[in-house]
Amino acid sequence: MRAQRKREAGFTLIEIMIVVLIIGILLAIAVPNFVKARETSRAKTCISNLKQIDAAKEQWAMDFKKTTGDTPTQANLTTEGADSGQYIKKWPSCPSGGDYVAGINAVGTDPVCSIGGTHVLP
Repeated sequence: MRAQRKREAGFTLIEIMIVVLIIGILLAIAVPNFVKARETSRAKTCISNLKQIDAAKEQWAMDFKKTTGDTPTQANLTTEGADSGQYIKKWPSCPSGGDYVAGINAVGTDPVCSIGGTHVLP
């Protein structure tokens, strides 16, 4: 009698290599789209922050009878004081690492982010 060899179940090397290749192709397609979506989201968040700063500047100007051309400071928009109000609870930060403090600008002028590019008010 011959001893029958049992064939062990499993995947061959070729099958595993094909699966790895397919996963690699899917990742090559997905990763750039993910990075683009993340940066788009960061830019939209930055624009939202700039709108909040602009609204706070306008409210500050109305409350303290300031005119176009007067420039508030960060302290004017965030703290209590003689010429300040609580217009912004916590000073926003750009999710991409930009800075808004130097770009507050005068009343009537849009605030800017230090990054620029897509991080500007429309």
